[in-house]
Amino acid sequence: MNPSNTTVVICCAGMGTRLGIGTTKALVNICGKPLIIHQLEQLKDYDDIRVVVGFQAQNVIDVVKEYRSDVMFAFNYDYESTGPAASMGRGIIRARKYVVIIDGDLLVNPNDFKLFLDYPEECLPNSTITSDEPVYLKVKNEMAIGFSEKFGDFEWPGLVKIKTDRLKIGNEYVYELLKPLLPLKTISIRTREIDTPDDYENAVKWVEDGYLD
Repeated sequence: MNPSNTTVVICCAGMGTRLGIGTTKALVNICGKPLIIHQLEQLKDYDDIRVVVGFQAQNVIDVVKEYRSDVMFAFNYDYESTGPAASMGRGIIRARKYVVIIDGDLLVNPNDFKLFLDYPEECLPNSTITSDEPVYLKVKNEMAIGFSEKFGDFEWPGLVKIKTDRLKIGNEYVYELLKPLLPLKTISIRTREIDTPDDYENAVKWVEDGYLD
């Protein structure tokens, strides 16, 4: 994928209530640095990055600006009553041909993330099931064919690369907006998503162990 035709949107407006630590998940400490800095380190080749903020917005802005000054910010003022799709909608305004959507609570193996970013077309990756509360992904013949909250062979890690003009705006979950766009090419990547205290502990250990399963 050519960074010059791609916008990256990191959605981190939520309150992270399931984690129960009183801070937005983008700022949780992962091996000495905030989670969002781990993400930005892997996006150094991209010059159009938008971070969607809401809960503790100024804290997120301060941390990001200290690391990188050219990141843009979008605001989801309704973060208490809307879901990640609403944040995505604020971030994709006037986006480039392709948009990469990343949940603000996601860690990705650096090598796998590069494979995903370099994929030349639309891509909806899959992961082995590691989260306490996953969104399941149904896969057939290397194509993502469906989402489920109840069952599936894989987990959708909250990451997608899609043509901007195919995205619709909504207020709930991003995967609900992606359903009409299936099937999509899928590749397997190693990830950890942080929703619960157990997820957090597992993610920290995973990074400490070198992002290896």
